[in-house]
Amino acid sequence: MKTQLLTIFSILLFSSFAVAQEAEENKYLNVGDDRIAIKGYDPVSYFTSDEPKEGNENLSHAYNGAIYYFSSQENLDTFKADPAKYEPAYGGWCAYAMGKGYTADANPKTYKILDGKLLLFYNKLLVNTLPRWNKDEATLYPSAEKNWEEKSFKL
Repeated sequence: MKTQLLTIFSILLFSSFAVAQEAEENKYLNVGDDRIAIKGYDPVSYFTSDEPKEGNENLSHAYNGAIYYFSSQENLDTFKADPAKYEPAYGGWCAYAMGKGYTADANPKTYKILDGKLLLFYNKLLVNTLPRWNKDEATLYPSAEKNWEEKSFKL
């Protein structure tokens, strides 16, 4: 009986730890309560098309706490084969803001591919951070990488 109670307690403790750890990691993602990444845009399309395409909720895949939509079965299969290659950098937050040490929402139509990474940028209310990024990319990019890796930014 004592062994069974200890086993049950261990399972509950591990489960609670896993849920808490997942919640901690997920707080860094730019997703809503629905967990949809990139506002429903197809992450593979950024790499394969002239412009990003909206995904279809019937072609979805969960990865690293986010749900991604795809515009085709081919793109879904491509993502599944190497999801880390296609997920947006910095949890989908604005790259410029990450370089400055904070988070800002990103517009899925304002982006750049840099070193094989999908970078998204804030572009709303007459403020587009992509040109600002381009002017100071040599400083902002290493800063964004460091801030994201160390989780040293304001949410």
